[in-house]
Amino acid sequence: MKDLFTTHAADFQTTSLLLYDKEETVQFLCLDLLWGQRLYQELRFVLVVHEGRCSILVSTDLSLAATDITRLYSYRFKIECTFREMKQVTDALGYRFWSKSMPKLNRYLRKEVTHPLEAVTNEQDRQRIQKTIQAIEGFVMCQCIAMGLLQLVALQFSGRMTGLFFRYLRTPSHAVVSEATVAAYLRKSIFRLFAQNPHLSITKIIKSKQENAGMERDSLVS
Repeated sequence: MKDLFTTHAADFQTTSLLLYDKEETVQFLCLDLLWGQRLYQELRFVLVVHEGRCSILVSTDLSLAATDITRLYSYRFKIECTFREMKQVTDALGYRFWSKSMPKLNRYLRKEVTHPLEAVTNEQDRQRIQKTIQAIEGFVMCQCIAMGLLQLVALQFSGRMTGLFFRYLRTPSHAVVSEATVAAYLRKSIFRLFAQNPHLSITKIIKSKQENAGMERDSLVS
């Protein structure tokens, strides 16, 4: 693949892309090739030359344009940082859902060996496994939503959280606080904010549930 940078140099196209928040000029060559051993799969390879550096990108989505693959690849640092914040701030991967119906899995399972899940034939066991997977996916999705809300609050209301720049983004910033800072601020202030804003829908929901719980306790006592 590396030889293509020299043998097919005349076939490269030149374009401008927004990479890492900067307009950059890149050269690229897009090729759809069969890849694999015995079981071949068609993949889209994008050879990119940027500032003298040669990179080979690959995508299983053959509908993506070469420029889109290159641009999306530039998001990898932001994606990795978001994963780190999700693990450290919202504990997005800290789920503990399991079922006795789930067989023991082997990450080093060979291709020719039957997967343990295929050996589960009991319908009740299969339903329990499906519910377990749904619980895991639902938990992670809720944590993704929580992380998105923290990021929105950080971008929109950093100016209201003065004096709380004790946790930074990747580098110190005096304009936008980090997700961890927002989470720490909300832990200390969220109940006070609810009390100060009784007109909010979330405040009304919490208050109604508190009143219903109080009525249930009174009825049990009487």
